[in-house]
Amino acid sequence: MANWIPAGNFRDNSGQDQVKTQQDIIPPFLPACYMSSSPEETIAIGEHIAGFLVKGSVLALRGPLGAGKTCLVKGIARFLAVEEEITSPSYTIVSEYEAKINGQTLPLYHIDAYRLQGDDDFNALGGEEYLYGSGIAVVEWSERIPNSLPRNAEIIDIEITHDSCRIIRIARGRP
Repeated sequence: MANWIPAGNFRDNSGQDQVKTQQDIIPPFLPACYMSSSPEETIAIGEHIAGFLVKGSVLALRGPLGAGKTCLVKGIARFLAVEEEITSPSYTIVSEYEAKINGQTLPLYHIDAYRLQGDDDFNALGGEEYLYGSGIAVVEWSERIPNSLPRNAEIIDIEITHDSCRIIRIARGRP
């Protein structure tokens, strides 16, 4: 097992700057569980999660309507210096934003699979380009496209415990 290395740029023993990819990084926080009692706390959890993301990261969000999936994406986008307002891409399916990690610009793909009938619909949209491309992909309603997700995607389950409380569980790997 490799040692955990923070996302993005680091200087190796030769003094050369290196950029790590998702395959090079084993985040220390998986599996993890968070409690949120407000949208603001859910956004803050998203910011925390985003600190471990690198080029090629895929987050697969699952949870019922109103669980806070878009709030979590707002926090991720805030940490990644996305300037546009984050909204659920229910009708457009994919929203692309310009994100930054350690000064490097890359796309953040916010995907909403709610209206898709399954993996075939997603593939017909060119979904592989988003999940296996040069950016970071966050998929809401990922349970609708289970076979399209990379095996090393981070699975984020959001459970509503009562009106304003959420349990957010994060694990590595396709369910």
